[in-house]
Amino acid sequence: MKSHSLDTRERARLEARAGVMKAMGHPTRLFLVEKLSRREYCVCELTEMIGADVSTVSKHLSVLKHAGIVQDEKRGAKVFYSLSVPCVLNFFSCVESVLQARAQEHAELAG
Repeated sequence: MKSHSLDTRERARLEARAGVMKAMGHPTRLFLVEKLSRREYCVCELTEMIGADVSTVSKHLSVLKHAGIVQDEKRGAKVFYSLSVPCVLNFFSCVESVLQARAQEHAELAG
C-alpha cells in the first residue's frame, strides 16, 4: 500500500517551486519581470526606472537569475538582462485571476 506522506523527490520538487515563487515575492522583482517581458534592458536602464542604486537592482536581478527567471549577457562594459522563460507571465495572469475572485468575493460579502 502506498504511503500518503511526502517523499524526498516530491519534497525537492515542491521546494524548487517554492524557490521560484519566493524569488518573485518582492514588488521590485515583479516590476523587473514585467519590464523584461517587453524587451531586454541593461542594468543602468533598470536602475534608472526603479530609482534605486545599482547594487540594490543587481541584487534583485541576481535573485531572479539564480531562480532561473532571467538571464544576462555582458556586452562591453554593460550587462543586459532578459527573461529566460517568458511563460512566467502566465503566473501573473493567474495571480490577477485570484485577486479578481477575491475582490468579487469581498464585494458580495459587503453587499
